[in-house]
Amino acid sequence: MTLIFSCKSDNNETKLSEEEKELSVAEKIANAHGFENWDNVSEVQFTFKVDRDTVKGNGRSWIWKPKKNEITMTVGNAKVNYKRHEMDSSHIGADRAFINDKYWFLVPFQLVWDASATLSEPVKKESPLSKETLDMITITYPSEGGYTPGDAYDIFYDENYLIKEWVFRQGNSETPSLATTFENYQDFNGIKVAIDHKKDEGKWNLNFADVSITLD
Repeated sequence: MTLIFSCKSDNNETKLSEEEKELSVAEKIANAHGFENWDNVSEVQFTFKVDRDTVKGNGRSWIWKPKKNEITMTVGNAKVNYKRHEMDSSHIGADRAFINDKYWFLVPFQLVWDASATLSEPVKKESPLSKETLDMITITYPSEGGYTPGDAYDIFYDENYLIKEWVFRQGNSETPSLATTFENYQDFNGIKVAIDHKKDEGKWNLNFADVSITLD
């Protein structure tokens, strides 16, 4: 028996196949945190700070205009303004701080932004803090380039692809350097940000204040 498929049918099947293309785990995590809204973001503001016991950190405040690649850092009375594509040596300290603080703030998006990094296949594993069995993916950075080459992060996420905890391993060491929660999620124009990141004992909290995300 001869089977004949029309061109129209082939085109429809191809289109359907493209629409149903499976997203990667990194894309699913990013999208769960609102990545589809990122192209419309014109300005991001936040203050990165660490509170210890009853001591509140003053933090670093940022204004970031991603479409212009323009960054303003304010620490106390000091202010630094620069464009990442026009940096000179005087901006290295501020830029190192920006990359660190932005990474904490938008780590779900870094999973798709950081093309040079390696992503593992997801596995089921007990999380370090809540002791829940969660899905985990590891992102590992190359041994050369960037401000912190060779580092690795084990990222624990739930069935909705929201990040719940992570482990930072400096230089891809087997021993964890830091483990924190991702909690107190808030929605800023469709982008979900975990405001609080606490250690096991709960007296240390890396957190964000004065957050705003402006869309075009």
